Amino acid sequence: MITIEEAKKYLRIDHDDEDALLSTLIGTAEKLCANVARYDSSNDISTYPKSTKVAVLFTIAYLYEHREEADHGKLMLTLRAMLGGLRKDAF
Repeated sequence: MITIEEAKKYLRIDHDDEDALLSTLIGTAEKLCANVARYDSSNDISTYPKSTKVAVLFTIAYLYEHREEADHGKLMLTLRAMLGGLRKDAF
């Protein structure tokens, strides 16, 4: 699992004002990436290939930086490109 501290470091956030938002975004990003790669989302992300962590951090950053005008279709296409090689044939 990505920690709030890891997300804050990746996003270069140095305050605690948005920790609750980041916590929500972390959970959302992990589930989105798990679904795209067809992983069991109940597993800890550390059990997935390392490139999955990059995809999760990217997703957190995208959702955080585009919270007003996020293009979820574009995000999903990017995640499919990032995780396509890791994608399982079925759940």
